[in-house]
Amino acid sequence: MKALIVLAVVVLACLRPGFGALVLKGPADPVLEGEVVSLECVDTENEYNMSMVHFEMYSKYMEKWYKLEEEDELGYSFRRWCSYWYSTNVRREDGKLTLLISSMQTRYSGPYRCTPDVAMATLNSSEPLFIPVHYMREISVRREGVSSYNRYLTSLEDLRVSLGENVEVECSASSSETPEYTWMKEGGDWILPSNKLKLDQVRELDGGKYTCTARHPNVKSLLKSHTISITVLPEDAPWYESTNGKIILMTSAAGLMLLVTVLSMTAFLCRRAKRRKSKGPIDDRSQKKPIYTASVESLPSTTGDKQPLV
Repeated sequence: MKALIVLAVVVLACLRPGFGALVLKGPADPVLEGEVVSLECVDTENEYNMSMVHFEMYSKYMEKWYKLEEEDELGYSFRRWCSYWYSTNVRREDGKLTLLISSMQTRYSGPYRCTPDVAMATLNSSEPLFIPVHYMREISVRREGVSSYNRYLTSLEDLRVSLGENVEVECSASSSETPEYTWMKEGGDWILPSNKLKLDQVRELDGGKYTCTARHPNVKSLLKSHTISITVLPEDAPWYESTNGKIILMTSAAGLMLLVTVLSMTAFLCRRAKRRKSKGPIDDRSQKKPIYTASVESLPSTTGDKQPLV
């Protein structure tokens, strides 16, 4: 009996149309951000009706596969939204199913597959094809040992330091993979394989232009560079000409302006409160009252009018 059941399962598996026939083909070279990417779903056994096959992408946020062209009750509006947000275009021509992504972005990175619109579609889906999107942003340079607030007050395009001062500069760039950093000096014959440039007790000959370069470890065409200028001031130079001196001056000026503003507001509020206090309360006795002839407060009348004055 068990042998018959096993045989029936094998026969059904062999007769199941298109099992394992779908293959998803994608780009062979690394995909860069902004490039045009084309995916093609191929039926290797020519047993599928490609009009009944669709593309899917796995969302790690929703933790499920979803169609890149939706055919459910949401209708055309959802398909139009998908095409706009994901910049995709699905074509069915001459029995071929292709997916065109006009501008590849990091949010498109992930696994793709093609699946038929039949029951138990997950068993007939193609093997997932993972497409990573490689990118590299611009390099930012900051000086170590300086507070994050002071970094916004000055630019490292031209770093002015005093003779004998210690300098440590770090460069960084956002990338799909950790970049490889190097520092080099213009006119020098050395290359420092690090994202940090350290100069202890700088001398006049340490002045010049320094360039930090960030390279993608797997995509050599992805690289960014940033150049800064380091000027070593002479010993008799005023302290405020250095970058640190400018930071101190700007911070002091900002603090002084804040202090003046606080004192001005305090003086204004004090004068206003004093002015209100000097007016005093309203004297109700100053209000005029009606005077009758028979009252004590009445005045002697020179007329024969016996009616009240008010």
